[in-house]
Amino acid sequence: MTMAEFLKDETEFEARLLGAHVLVVDCTAPWCGPCKLVAPLIDRLAAEYSDRAEIYKLDIDPNRDLAKKLGIRSIPAVIFFKAGEKVATIVGVKSYEEFSLAVEKLL
Repeated sequence: MTMAEFLKDETEFEARLLGAHVLVVDCTAPWCGPCKLVAPLIDRLAAEYSDRAEIYKLDIDPNRDLAKKLGIRSIPAVIFFKAGEKVATIVGVKSYEEFSLAVEKLL
């Protein structure tokens, strides 16, 4: 199964944002319990939508400045971008259906 890769830094994020029609970024941290519940759902999104959307994870600990720019106040937070614009954010543990529906709306 395809797993969502981690973005290394802000430079990689910016490159992906410019190159993707639909970009999904799961803002997470290794110490976050609820994030561990969301992680397999994001991996499932990456597998299911790999041909139509780019799905990534972002460890906010080494990327605090980027997390701040993205307006992250609480994690897990999954941010949805279309054509370089932030269009939605889902905060907290949600169902796979809620995440996939958010992606479907952007395709």
